[in-house]
Amino acid sequence: MYYNDDSVLFFDGEYVKAKEAKTDLYGQSLHYGYAVFEGIKSYKTDNGTKIFKAEEHYDRLRRSAETMLMPFDYSTEDMVEATYKLLEINNLSNAYIRPIVICSPNMALSKGQKSYLVIEAWNWDNGYMANKMRIMTSSFERPNPKAFKVEAKVSGHYVNSILACQEAKDRGFDEALVLDAEGNVAESSGANIFFEKDGKLFTPAKGSILPGITRATVFEICDNLGIPYKEKFFKPEEMQGADAGFFCGTAAEIVALDSLDNVPFKLNWEDSLSSKIQTAYRHLVLEEDYSYLKSDLQYV
Repeated sequence: MYYNDDSVLFFDGEYVKAKEAKTDLYGQSLHYGYAVFEGIKSYKTDNGTKIFKAEEHYDRLRRSAETMLMPFDYSTEDMVEATYKLLEINNLSNAYIRPIVICSPNMALSKGQKSYLVIEAWNWDNGYMANKMRIMTSSFERPNPKAFKVEAKVSGHYVNSILACQEAKDRGFDEALVLDAEGNVAESSGANIFFEKDGKLFTPAKGSILPGITRATVFEICDNLGIPYKEKFFKPEEMQGADAGFFCGTAAEIVALDSLDNVPFKLNWEDSLSSKIQTAYRHLVLEEDYSYLKSDLQYV
């Protein structure tokens, strides 16, 4: 799925065959999850292959490395340039891009002494999540922000995501809704969340969440279309039975939710404001105009 005999990746300044790339089995990243990464997507547009919000993603990668005390010298501009070249080498347009910063061998519990940038890419036509997902409230909590740097996109944090997601699948659901230590809604296992009620969108406030780039893009779309939204803390009971709900993230894009803990959302998805946001997002990543949606909005 991810690579074949011809696939090339970027490894610390060089373009190498994916099957020939190697990492050190004594590295902190393998043993302790001490790595930071990004998920980025590129799209085939009328203006050629375009990476969506490349600068924002690579700025966050640099911030994550700094937050985790990793030595990291790549500039955003250099990483963007390297990624476009990587897409060209692999003949990719609609692609998922995974940059990851890994650290050198070190079995001590101390900051990394040297880091390496790897950028991988593979074809992706948005098959990560299906629309109309049935989700459940997870028994696993989001990592405590007093114990982890939750604003950084750290590899080790996603062990929590694996446990939450697999629990949901084992119980017959599609995905998990993860709460914070106070019982407030935080995220899914790997995406931000919104719900719609009485013509307004609500999303968890910052604190225990990773404030995603797609989440910020939803705000941008709402501002452009005149859709009101609010960041706040809320319990899952407030979200249950709302008009609509959706997950959002770079890989997921905008994904409609069917129900929470077997309580359906009230509106047909196609009749919701959330559906208009999904359509607008797809236009945006393809560099297409979506202003026509404003005249078709309900409840605003």
